[in-house]
Amino acid sequence: MPWIVVLLPGLAVAGLLGWLGSRWRQKKRLQKIRALPFPEPWRDILRKNLPVYRKLSPSLRDKLEQDIKWFLADKYFDGRDGLEITDEVRLTIAGQACLLLLGRKNHRCYPKLERVVVYPDAYVATATESAGDAAIKRPQVRLGESWQDGAVVLSWRHVLAGARRPHDGENVVLHEFAHRLDQLSGRADGAPPLDAPGQYQQWASVMSREFSSLRHRLKLRRSAWLNAYGATNPAEFFAVLTEYFFEKPHALKHHHPELFAIMKSYYGIDPGKDLKPTGEKERVTKEG
Repeated sequence: MPWIVVLLPGLAVAGLLGWLGSRWRQKKRLQKIRALPFPEPWRDILRKNLPVYRKLSPSLRDKLEQDIKWFLADKYFDGRDGLEITDEVRLTIAGQACLLLLGRKNHRCYPKLERVVVYPDAYVATATESAGDAAIKRPQVRLGESWQDGAVVLSWRHVLAGARRPHDGENVVLHEFAHRLDQLSGRADGAPPLDAPGQYQQWASVMSREFSSLRHRLKLRRSAWLNAYGATNPAEFFAVLTEYFFEKPHALKHHHPELFAIMKSYYGIDPGKDLKPTGEKERVTKEG
């Protein structure tokens, strides 16, 4: 009998024991983190920078704080171009990222994310563009991006602006962390892992139809309520929808009720009812 055949069962058992041990250690670590009190200075930062935090119900606020503690304990923050990673930077980013998890059941806190890279402002990255059979690399100014290797990159100035303006439909943290959820399926393609197999058909039908409709309107040079950047590809469409869902829920429901319904089903929350930030009220305008 080949030695590999004899060895395989042992390797399988060892692998299973290693996995169970890792899960047990992670569970114990999470229990310890959850037992820690949420510092009051952290709450002061969230009250200042995240208007939505001030109006959360006690249960949702507690869940958000628990997720934030886990996020901060699990992710490494890397400041670039002289940016100091302060509690304000970490909490403002973590608070917004964890908003996407509020209604998600049995979720893990962005399991494939290892680090958050933060620049003081918009930064220059290298973009690869196709030109026939050639690939051309060009510098490109960016506000944020989500890498497949386990990192999210953000501009702090735009992080802060997005957090403090909760109704304009533009939030770089919500956008990039929607990509993180999308990438849980392996790559960002606008189809994140769903809770039940039966949801995929409805998701594909609604998203495909609405995505095609947006591209068609723009092709005809007609105005569209949704941000034109969402027409770039299905992944950007989902990320843009996430921004609108959390920041313009009433308007999204008014203009695109089917999109609102599947986003509500996915995120497990209705921001128009469950998240009621102070400040400027959301306006529902007629679509052009």
